[in-house]
Amino acid sequence: MASGSSNRVLRPLLLGILVLGVFVTLFVMYFKPYTSWLSVPVESVSEHVKNLISTKSDKNPTIVLIWLWPFGSKFDLSVCSSLFEVDNCLLTADRNLYNKSHGVIIHHRDIRGDLSNLPQLPRPFFQKWIWMNFESPTHSAKLPGIEKLFNLTLSYHLDSNILAPYGAMLPAEGEENFVPPSKNKLVCWIVSNWNPGHVRVKYFNELQKHVKVHAYGRAFGKHISDNDFMPTITSCKFYLSFENSVHKDYITEKLFNPLSVGTVPVVLGPTRQDYEKIVQGDAFIHVDDFSSPKDLADYLLLLDKNEEMYLRYFEWRRHFKVKQFLFTAEHACMACDYLRKHKEYKAFNDLDTWFWGS
Repeated sequence: MASGSSNRVLRPLLLGILVLGVFVTLFVMYFKPYTSWLSVPVESVSEHVKNLISTKSDKNPTIVLIWLWPFGSKFDLSVCSSLFEVDNCLLTADRNLYNKSHGVIIHHRDIRGDLSNLPQLPRPFFQKWIWMNFESPTHSAKLPGIEKLFNLTLSYHLDSNILAPYGAMLPAEGEENFVPPSKNKLVCWIVSNWNPGHVRVKYFNELQKHVKVHAYGRAFGKHISDNDFMPTITSCKFYLSFENSVHKDYITEKLFNPLSVGTVPVVLGPTRQDYEKIVQGDAFIHVDDFSSPKDLADYLLLLDKNEEMYLRYFEWRRHFKVKQFLFTAEHACMACDYLRKHKEYKAFNDLDTWFWGS
């Protein structure tokens, strides 16, 4: 009798619990609470979750492998974020990460003639090989087998996939009247690569007949140390920014060094039009503007006597400043930034024609 009475009590109790459980489940599934109950409004919860997922995915870095150290010169691989504000980039020289690398930078001047020091493993579908070169065609060997090997170009060429100039002109934060540092020399030139057949050497040999040029370097038995290099350029009114060869867009630090220290560059290289694509036309003197080295010499002597005319070559400083790039770390970071922003497939199939010409 006691057992039957107990069952009569338990059955309604269990049934009640079951009904209550169903009611609570339905309540949770269909009841929409007021937004004030939540720290994040209901309508933005899904967006908030998406942002969290996006943030987590962004933590997967873009990996760029330095396959060949340019000229064997190593650099700090951790500077992209701290120096150049390029985040989520992992530069590495660890070839064990080849299969995970989104980009592989290969420096042209360090490629062997038989291509034996290039990666031998298959290229992952997502990976791009980047051809890096800062030298002119005259000083870059044309290697059989590389014309269709790369996906992207990284060089000083203005139409490179990743433009890597020697310098640039950036807007100045405010106007200021620039006063050049004091000068005790009229014309200077520091040269390490001396070749009698170079156009610049022939021009110099004629120019020095008409104006004194303070020339330094091995060819003149006057070594300039790294510490004295920029101060020497600063001490001159004009500096011969003569490139070692004449090619389209090939404009190097020889232009930007004097600009940065308040010396007027006298340029010999590509056309004035090429120079004016990257620097103001009244910031430099081009040898092509004169019919002969003697005419150029006469003009420099005139500017030496006319301070008003000379100072016009610094008017650009009221609005612009010089940026010089940190080789080659900054360019590697630029490549990484490009890969982060450009996921699409690319191939470069005419390297020989593009760089060396037909």
